[in-house]
Amino acid sequence: MATRHLARSIALQSLYEWDFSDKTGDLVAIVQRNMDEFAPGMNEPEFVWRVINGVVQHLKEIDAIIAASAVEWPFDKIALIDRNVLRIGVYELLFADHEEIPYKVAINEAIELAKNYGGVNSGKFVNGVLGTVYKQLESIDGASLAPTDAQDKK
Repeated sequence: MATRHLARSIALQSLYEWDFSDKTGDLVAIVQRNMDEFAPGMNEPEFVWRVINGVVQHLKEIDAIIAASAVEWPFDKIALIDRNVLRIGVYELLFADHEEIPYKVAINEAIELAKNYGGVNSGKFVNGVLGTVYKQLESIDGASLAPTDAQDKK
């Protein structure tokens, strides 16, 4: 498993556990335990922390975007695992460095997480929601979302 994919998996597991406990658990301890158990000696542990911190820092905004983009599903009815996959995906689409994480990579990684950890239709659901978010970004930013040569090579 690639390092960044593993990092996203750990971030997902940690956010899921934290969300399951109504965000009352010690997220730092949860993340550290998951990193120690599932990725001892990981090459880029800082990537896990960047994702976790970014999601938590922008949580209200991310959740509002998910709610607005998944209009057929009330936010509190979205499965916990799908909700947290979407949080990671939306964070990477809106707040991550797009030289480091191109838009297509953010969407594809979220779909893979959904397929691996979610239900039968999770991949399609996540694809639809993130596709909506991406289209909204595209309409706001226009041509600036077109991949650069550097992004195509990643």
